[in-house]
Amino acid sequence: MKLNLFTIVLAGAFMSSTVSFAQTGVIEKIRKNPKASFSYAELSVKEGGKWEGDQYVGGTFKNIQELTLPEEHTDHSTYIRYEGIGLENNQIGYRLYLDWRNATDIFGKKVNTLVLPNVGQDGFESYHHDAPWGQDVLKSGRTIGVGSYGRYDEQNDYVETFKIVKSTTAKVTNEKDRSFAIINYKGWKTWGNAIDLQSQLTIFPKDRFVKVDLSLSNTLSGLCTGIVAIKNIPLKQGISKDKKWAYIATYGNQTETKKDDNLGMAVFYPLESFDKYVKTKSTHTVIFKKTKNVSYYFMGAWSLEPNGLTTEEAFYQDLDKKLDLLDKNNQL
Repeated sequence: MKLNLFTIVLAGAFMSSTVSFAQTGVIEKIRKNPKASFSYAELSVKEGGKWEGDQYVGGTFKNIQELTLPEEHTDHSTYIRYEGIGLENNQIGYRLYLDWRNATDIFGKKVNTLVLPNVGQDGFESYHHDAPWGQDVLKSGRTIGVGSYGRYDEQNDYVETFKIVKSTTAKVTNEKDRSFAIINYKGWKTWGNAIDLQSQLTIFPKDRFVKVDLSLSNTLSGLCTGIVAIKNIPLKQGISKDKKWAYIATYGNQTETKKDDNLGMAVFYPLESFDKYVKTKSTHTVIFKKTKNVSYYFMGAWSLEPNGLTTEEAFYQDLDKKLDLLDKNNQL
């Protein structure tokens, strides 16, 4: 159902003015304790401008807590700051594109303080360039990036994203011991019947990983996650001692910084949900068994982080420790 423009503007103004205050409180609390561990989830959109086709012209960014994507919105609409939901802690930042791409990107941090509230405020793509806080380090291209989700099309050897969706609603929440985003995709159409999918992406005030919980309205084959495949960067796989969990991972000079730096990426998945691994042209892909629910983890590790994992050996030692934890606790 379409709402008239007055209703949309009025509702948007109410939502922004009430929720923005809550988000400001979270930001201020984190900044008052710069040495403390934190987690943070963010969603920021423009208001005060107008839509011209699929472009949002004018306006200023304001943090909000919940959003239903306008019908006009697509990639590069300049409506959502850094184009999606942000997740951050002391060590790393991520963003999930809130459009048909649905890719997860990595913000490498050179500081251990909060940075997301300022990212993208000085220009739509400023975060692609080196800054004192760090920068966007992953070129996800036409893939799901690291740890996002889609559906594997076996006939065309391709991961289908979210090109056909009736509606997408996103909400961010910050709690004492975690921050998360919940995204509801209504009427996601690939092939066969359309379904509804809810994802929850949770980051914690520790380490670099994000937990992903996916719930579907009906069982679905081909549900998958993975890592963008960068040329000349080999894939490694690991299995836990008790064979409950496994990972796929890559490590090397696979950033877009044009520096002599390294990036590690990994996806941890439960073997009871695992169907098969497929290498498409652009993605290392973990395909799940036909399911309605699955949970897994992903992470990135940039070598230029303060006190980061600066070698390939350190990166894979960290992954093996996490496999042991998953074996023992079934969670990180």
